[in-house]
Amino acid sequence: MEFFNKETKTALQAKEAALWIAFAPVVFQAARALRDFGILKAIGDSDDGLTIEQIIQQVNLSRYAVRVLLEAGLGMELLIVNDKKYKVTKTGHFIQHDTLTRINMDFSQDICYKGMFHLQESLQEGKPAGLKELGPWNTIYEGLSILPGTAKESWFNFDHYYSDLAFPTVLPTVFKHKPKNLLDIGGNTGKWSLTCVNYDPDVKVTIMDLPGQIGLATKNIEEKGMADRVDFYPTNILDESLPFPKDFDAIWMSQFLDCFSEAEIISILKRCREALSDNGFVFILEPFWNRQVFKSAAFCLQQTSLYFTAMANGNSQMYHTDDFFACIREAGLEIVEEDDSAGMNYTLLKCKKA
Repeated sequence: MEFFNKETKTALQAKEAALWIAFAPVVFQAARALRDFGILKAIGDSDDGLTIEQIIQQVNLSRYAVRVLLEAGLGMELLIVNDKKYKVTKTGHFIQHDTLTRINMDFSQDICYKGMFHLQESLQEGKPAGLKELGPWNTIYEGLSILPGTAKESWFNFDHYYSDLAFPTVLPTVFKHKPKNLLDIGGNTGKWSLTCVNYDPDVKVTIMDLPGQIGLATKNIEEKGMADRVDFYPTNILDESLPFPKDFDAIWMSQFLDCFSEAEIISILKRCREALSDNGFVFILEPFWNRQVFKSAAFCLQQTSLYFTAMANGNSQMYHTDDFFACIREAGLEIVEEDDSAGMNYTLLKCKKA
């Protein structure tokens, strides 16, 4: 990946980009309004475009409201206009129809937007100063099960969309050595554990997570009739005085370690090493920004790091492999396999005791 090693813009293009950044909050909210008020859909569903009068007939907004949004949409290149008829551009189409874009926009709005007002404070203090916009917690993970309004749905949609696509592609690697006991750390709602017990009829899975998350996972596991195959281990993984369960053939962490600082990652991996059987493996599924095929994917991950800064915990990020791999080595583990083709943008790491 060589997206970030040279200047690519002319002076004029650079100034245009700077001005886009200056108005980025306005652009974001206007794009959401065009989407959520149904303006993009109304125009996109038409064969030859719509005039402002035709749009007004289909949305519950004043002429003024529709006009300012349409004009903003022209500047954002979501719309074009000819003979007073508006049409949706390719970018506008993706804002309206692309699942990935919709999930990212909803996450940015419902989880990040207000909290990002406190980003500079978070950077100075090393704490998620923006989290107070959602609730009175030290980290967002303490409040996931009780996030207000649409925030809960937006968070889990964002968290699951990427990893869910990767799960089917990594199962053969994880189960190559037929693990009998698998520890799912940070199991969230239990999706991975359910995937495992459905894939291998002999494996026994233990989900280890915060008590609130264990409650969500327990409900989902019981509803699927898999309570006899999945155990639960509620704990606070940051409390080093609390032991890990032992003797697992496989330990699984999916998009989990990016929720922690480097020192915390090392501590967690050291305890994983102790919990592993002699011939067992630690499997880590992570999206590393420097391993992305597309520049837009790297961009999304780099910006997601600031969600961790302002909202999640104040000290973690989406990592570069140089920094992350150093943590693995420091914890006494060795990477024996790397697969950058897992799902949309993930790397699967297979580690053993060094």
